[in-house]
Amino acid sequence: MIDWSERLARRARTAPDLIGGILALAGARDLINFTGGFPDPSLFATDVVGDIAHKLIETDAAVALQYSPSEGIASTREALADRLAATDGRRPGDGELMVTSGGIDAITLIARTMLDAGDVVVVEEPSYLGAVSGFMAFDPVLRGVPLDEDGLDVDALDALLTTLPAPPKLVYTIPDFQNPSGHTMSVPRRAALVELCRRHGILIIEDVAYSQLGFDDGPRPSLWSLGPDVVVQIGTFSKVFFPGVRLGWAVGPAEVVTRLCVAKQNSDQCAGALGQRMMEEYLRAGHLDEHLPLARALYRGRATALVGALERHFEGLGTWTVPRGGFFSWLRVPGVDTVALADVARESKVAFVPGAGFFAEASDNEHLRLSYSRVSESDIDEGVARLAAAVRSLRERRAS
Repeated sequence: MIDWSERLARRARTAPDLIGGILALAGARDLINFTGGFPDPSLFATDVVGDIAHKLIETDAAVALQYSPSEGIASTREALADRLAATDGRRPGDGELMVTSGGIDAITLIARTMLDAGDVVVVEEPSYLGAVSGFMAFDPVLRGVPLDEDGLDVDALDALLTTLPAPPKLVYTIPDFQNPSGHTMSVPRRAALVELCRRHGILIIEDVAYSQLGFDDGPRPSLWSLGPDVVVQIGTFSKVFFPGVRLGWAVGPAEVVTRLCVAKQNSDQCAGALGQRMMEEYLRAGHLDEHLPLARALYRGRATALVGALERHFEGLGTWTVPRGGFFSWLRVPGVDTVALADVARESKVAFVPGAGFFAEASDNEHLRLSYSRVSESDIDEGVARLAAAVRSLRERRAS
């Protein structure tokens, strides 16, 4: 029998499967599932979207069911440009905007376009594990920069740059309600990051997956609005529309976006035209603006429930971040290996994501991520109680 594992490319043999375990639990019904950053299905606007899809198939099938240009359907890009002008205060110029098949697609296109083996990519510590694994497939050197309640530590990045023989190719950041920490970058740090990267010729990748899901504070200026010459903003509709339609965008310098379109031609060719036209009609009819307050209210309630449950059940066992938006809280459980904790917790029918995979450089087994986005408030309380019991059980096992 042929051992095909020996014939795999080196990058395939060594690539970690950081996402597969989360997706495998997506449909699990026998446990309280704090793993994936999944939107709640109760928010899916099925009636509205069904009507839109039916209308498109009846009246626009020649476009909606056909291949699209790699940069996206022109009218869809126009609707996206209108949206960016409203949310970011800046309208993309010619060649600066493309449609992608979601956020991961954009990350892959950027990595394929910008990175040679050995190039340095800077990520936050911790950072989105999909981005960490996505970049790793292209053999860069990943360097981590810490973040705190004000986001990426720009002073630490500046200090790192002095130790490198050449500037990094990319700095990847999630400035709003960061995955996994939930932190948001302050306005002064945004300006400082743009200026630092402009001075050193570094391209910033701004991931805005959660930017529209803030609970209380008003929006902060996007990095792209502050530095369109040095920022590629990538976004996704997976969190606010639904992830079954793989759709997002990349906006940035035209000379970069043009090459991303070439990379798109050589991968999946184009985002699905039906999804593009559905989102276009959804945007133009104002449905997204009607939907967002409902989504924010639901997730705000669940975040509040999570913090309350942690205060009741987890006091003295660890620390946690208080979400101001997005889907996540980031916990530290001192002295506990959260990979081992995950196994113990599964015995009690509760699941979470251990923190080790979110770090590019640091070795950290004491953190874990809880996603509250798809867990009812009653299950949140029960799940945290079970998690606290699992922590105590693991500590007792280790002490005996």
